[in-house]
Parts: sequence; C-alpha cells; structure tokens
Amino acid sequence: MDDLKEIARIGEAAVREAGLYLRANLGRIFEATYKGAVDLVTPFDVGAQEILIGRLSAAFPSHGFLAEEGLERSGTSDCRWVIDPLDGTTNFAHAFPVFCVSAALECSGRLALGLVYDPMRDEMFRAEAGKGAFLNGAAIHVSRVSDLGRSLLATGFPYDVRLSPENNLDHWARFIVRAQAIRRCGSAALDLSYVACGRFDGFWELKLKPWDVAAGALLVMEAGGRVTDFAERTFALGSPGVVATNGLIHPAVVEVLNMPGIEEGGDDR
Repeated sequence: MDDLKEIARIGEAAVREAGLYLRANLGRIFEATYKGAVDLVTPFDVGAQEILIGRLSAAFPSHGFLAEEGLERSGTSDCRWVIDPLDGTTNFAHAFPVFCVSAALECSGRLALGLVYDPMRDEMFRAEAGKGAFLNGAAIHVSRVSDLGRSLLATGFPYDVRLSPENNLDHWARFIVRAQAIRRCGSAALDLSYVACGRFDGFWELKLKPWDVAAGALLVMEAGGRVTDFAERTFALGSPGVVATNGLIHPAVVEVLNMPGIEEGGDDR
C-alpha cells in the first residue's frame, strides 16, 4: 500500500471539497429521484460523488471503488475506497443541516483509513488503523460512561420501515425506557463519529450498507470503542446489524438487542 499519511492527506482534501460543495448547495431548489418509498437521491449526492471519485481516482489510479450512488469498480491493487458522498440525504433535501461526507480505504479486506467530514461544523474526523482517531487533528476517545441508564444512545430506521416488520421500533421501545435518552440524527456516519469522540455512548442500527459504516466503524475502534454485530461477533462491512459503543456498555446494549421478540437484521440513509 502507498504511504498512508499521503493517502490521508489527499483523501481529506477530496472529502472536504465534496463537503463544501454540499454546504454551498444546501437549501437550493431541486428535483429528487427515489430509489424506494422514502429513499431519495438528490443531484448533489451525485455531484459530491463525482468530486470524490475524480480526485481519488486521479491520485490513486490502481484503487477500486464502492460508492452509494451505483458505483462498484475493481482496481489493480488490493485497495478500494468505500464512499458515501452524502450521508444524511433526507436531512439535506429538507435543508436540515445535519449531514456529512464519508470515505474509507480498505486494503486486503481490512480498514486502513476512515474520514468523515461535517461541512456545517467544519469537523473532520479521521482514523488510521493502529494510529488512533482524531477530530480536526486532536486525538479523540470514547466516553467512560459505564451504566446504560446514564447513556446517551443513537440509532436510525431502515428505508423499508413502512413495509418490513424488521424496522427497529421494538428496539427503540426497549431502549427508550432503559437509556438516559436516544437521538436519531439521520446520519449513521456522524452517529459513529460521535461515539468515537464521546458525544454518544452507543449506537445501533439495522440494514446499513458498507458505505454507511466503514469510516465510522474504524473511528470508533481507533478511539478505544467496540464495534460488533448484534450477536457480538467481529464487525464486518456486510453485517446485517451494527452495534458500536464505548465498550463499557456493550454487553448491556447487546442484551437489550437480543431480548425475545425483537427482530434481527437493518439502512437508514
């Protein structure tokens, strides 16, 4: 693999450029298309993706790509970028300023670099495998909250919430009376970034795609947290459900998720 420091520098510049493009277009009138009943795509998802792919493919022509807006391309090396050009599309479409750009580099099947940029707060989250997690260059760590009852959790709901019984509503009902509070921000990548820096103590969600979680999962792990599936198995990009916590509340979160009568499996962007 090429020098990770240089890859991170170029990756940050591309992610920032895409994020500033989104910020500049927030609130503009546009016509969205739909991939499902509530799963929409804006012209700016596509525009941000074009910026990212253009910059990264020019810098790293041997790398492959897996991106939300219909791109899966193999490279000649063992590295590929896993990209969500606009995580929080529904928020963006309603001019609700909570969204981000997410990009992760996976090499030989292992996450090497994770970048999440929130252009509205100018917050750049970065994680490098074995080197820690950072927010605008400063090291970040997960929280030290050890009691589920004092925990602030985050989650989201799948796009097929209207149609599928596996819709996270049972999980929500059980956690809302056990945690201090739950937040639903509408961006899994930001939720995971907030676990990494201690703003949230835990996060769970169903039916997420690799681009939703790749960068954020590495951030949590490099910040000292824990990421698994609902059965506490080792995290993988294809896991049907994701649990990310500060580690201290992880067993308690998994226990609630596996209470009888709760569905398994979960995408929310």
